[in-house]
Amino acid sequence: MAALELVTKQFRRGARLDQLPERVRAALDDRERANEIMARIIQLMIVLLFSGIYFVSPKTSPDEALSPVPYVLGAYLFFSVFGLIWSIRQKLPHWAVYGSILFDFGLLYSLMISFHIQYMQPASFILKAPTLLYVFIFIAIRALRFEARFVVAAGIVAATGWAAMIVYVTRIDSGDNMLTRSYVEYLTSNSILIGAEVDKILSILLVTGVLTLVVNASKNLLISAVTEEQAASDLSRFFDTSIASGIRQSADRLEAGKGENREAAILFVDIRGFTRMAANMNASDVMLTLSRYHSRVVPIVQQCGGVIDKFMGDGIMATFSFDGDRAAASRRAIEAAEMILRDAERWPAEEPALKSISDNGIGIGVASGPVAFGAVGQENRLEITVIGSAVNNSAKLEKHNKVLGSRMIVRHDGAKRRF
Repeated sequence: MAALELVTKQFRRGARLDQLPERVRAALDDRERANEIMARIIQLMIVLLFSGIYFVSPKTSPDEALSPVPYVLGAYLFFSVFGLIWSIRQKLPHWAVYGSILFDFGLLYSLMISFHIQYMQPASFILKAPTLLYVFIFIAIRALRFEARFVVAAGIVAATGWAAMIVYVTRIDSGDNMLTRSYVEYLTSNSILIGAEVDKILSILLVTGVLTLVVNASKNLLISAVTEEQAASDLSRFFDTSIASGIRQSADRLEAGKGENREAAILFVDIRGFTRMAANMNASDVMLTLSRYHSRVVPIVQQCGGVIDKFMGDGIMATFSFDGDRAAASRRAIEAAEMILRDAERWPAEEPALKSISDNGIGIGVASGPVAFGAVGQENRLEITVIGSAVNNSAKLEKHNKVLGSRMIVRHDGAKRRF
């Protein structure tokens, strides 16, 4: 029962596209458009292969014989190039894809008939030509769109077209049909075995059915993957870039209680008097001010190799850690702090939303030492954090700027400096 439920879950029709979020539908449309372009490129390669083989092969037909093959190949090449350009310029509507399927198989079967006419071969040669294998390629091409209906349409058109070829050979050109009931005679002569042709039709339909199941299951997986990818992309905005990348690439599942010891430098940045200032501002202005403030500070921290640990209202905590080299971490943290202070001097002229911050100024504290880095929380709510004396010291140093009237205080290996 569990196995049946598993199979049903994988192969049944998934969620309707119009029920998915707009950003997920947009991502799926981009993938389908890319796959349609790839399908057109494969079609063009096939027709170029056909053309190349035809033009380099020795011609055995009389000079005065009707030569429809070049015209069919030309038409095939024209529609292939036209379809490729159209798919590059915009997403093809569904009716155009269905029309393309009809053109593909119509031209393929016309090409097979053209060879029979041009080289004045028995019509039964059509049914024995290896060109039939391209039918399966054309059906498989439609699987690139992850739309089962296109695969089904291609299979039905292919099977119907092959049935029409059988009718052509056995009825319209009945003089050369050479029907037989002997399988040996069918293999060793120009004879036609109806059972063998029916078997080809059944093979086309069976391949179509299998590909339909695969495409349906693959589309369900694609929708699930794109939905999860979009969700992960949105959620990763709540983490620093390097942390989000580490979570995605980690072989182990992120869990609370797992951590590691590091030598690091911690940087705290805070806006002076922002709580009182925000009390007299509307919510939109508060958020705009914080947004512009973060947009100036965060890139500097990241440029110096720091990782944003958390935003605490108007406070920013960043961690600098370089393979256990505390001195290097401290240098980078101090460099980031100095760049932030220099940048803050330009805020009044460059950021009108930060004019009020510039009047009060900012405070920075930097401290280094051993820390514990890892995830805290519970199963459905985790947070990446850093814990240690360096964290506490940097926060205290930042607040102590108010007492000393300084803008930055740094503590490294027991020594303390203020700026």
